[in-house]
Amino acid sequence: MTEFLLELLKKEVKKRGYISEEAVKKISKKTNIPVSGIYGVATFYSFLPTKQQGKNVIHVCTSPTCAIHNSLDLIKFLEKELKIKLGQTAKNKLFSLYETSCIGCCDEAPAMLLNGKPYIKLTKEKIKKILRKCKS
Repeated sequence: MTEFLLELLKKEVKKRGYISEEAVKKISKKTNIPVSGIYGVATFYSFLPTKQQGKNVIHVCTSPTCAIHNSLDLIKFLEKELKIKLGQTAKNKLFSLYETSCIGCCDEAPAMLLNGKPYIKLTKEKIKKILRKCKS
């Protein structure tokens, strides 16, 4: 049942960019799964957003390997550069910032995903260049 629910939630994210309250209610009626159960699944997975996101979605890896390679400092740097906190979307809707566990780039840590694309061996300078490209 969880796989079926995950597929429904993924379709909603693909369609709207996030899982709205309205969508959760529709899925609940369709599947007879309580709203709380659907939210439980949706909020468990960091790639199933339950609120609108920015045009550019950043997921910084905080796995042990990335953390050892200063990903937590890079999160602080991104928060300062984007003027948002982890889990927030910028007022201009250009960026959303999240943390996530392992993204499979442990051999090239620290890493992040930007709109699903991996960026590896990150430094503050590399991040500044990436952000500039997104803003232009």
